[in-house]
Amino acid sequence: MQRTRSSVTGSTVIWILLLIAGGYLIILLLMYLFQAAFIYFPTKNIVATPEDRGLAYEDVFLHTDDGLRLHGWFIPAEDSRGSVLFFHGNAGNISGRLESITVFNNLGLDVMIFDYRGYGRSEGKPTEQGTYKDAIVAWRYLTEVQDKNPQRIILFGRSLGGGVASWLASEVNAGALVLESTFTSAADLAAEIYPFIPVRWLLHIRYPAIDYLKKIDMPVLIAHSKGDDVIPYHHGEKLFEAAGEPKYWMEMRGGHNDGFIQTAQHYIDSWDRFITKIME
Repeated sequence: MQRTRSSVTGSTVIWILLLIAGGYLIILLLMYLFQAAFIYFPTKNIVATPEDRGLAYEDVFLHTDDGLRLHGWFIPAEDSRGSVLFFHGNAGNISGRLESITVFNNLGLDVMIFDYRGYGRSEGKPTEQGTYKDAIVAWRYLTEVQDKNPQRIILFGRSLGGGVASWLASEVNAGALVLESTFTSAADLAAEIYPFIPVRWLLHIRYPAIDYLKKIDMPVLIAHSKGDDVIPYHHGEKLFEAAGEPKYWMEMRGGHNDGFIQTAQHYIDSWDRFITKIME
């Protein structure tokens, strides 16, 4: 009887372990297949426009090389000091960035902001390579249609947008790159969030911002907050280490989504000094 009970107990343990292993593998498979749902959080509804902030603007429609139509805004500045090509984060759409648009406009920068594929009024579904295609067509619009001097264009990426902006900076000859609250790579961040899952093997959405940063030759400003509750501060420190000269650091305050607001006048002054150094 003891042997029978031991045999039954052993079989039960094996089946439990197999079920756990099977469940773990299913979780890995689902994460691999649906990882875009863990990274991109687009919304379609445009809740406000620059006109609500008293800013004149143009609706812009861009056509990508793979046949999609994207939507964006061009907001000119009076007595323009240059232009900023704005790459927003992974959630919402351009209508949630009016606070930043106003800051840049008040600093004398023309603003070109657009929605990646799948966001706002832009067609398609977001992918890493797709966002890179979107970035290049926005660059062409600013340099060819608006005829802006590439050396007076600042590529600005916030959060995930920093991954897109750093890729574009490695491909074009812009005036400067600004990365705000950005990760070293999506894989690095995911590995910290899910330490017991082999995310580096699973992720095909990577955005290796730090690798792109090592390839560029233009002024760089890195901004990050110690209070960032989404992308840890050391990501900003590592990006700053990897950047070539000339490079500048902006210490921010507040959380991931409100850092530029909480940093207040220091944020505006830091941008103003940076613009002066690289453009005037």
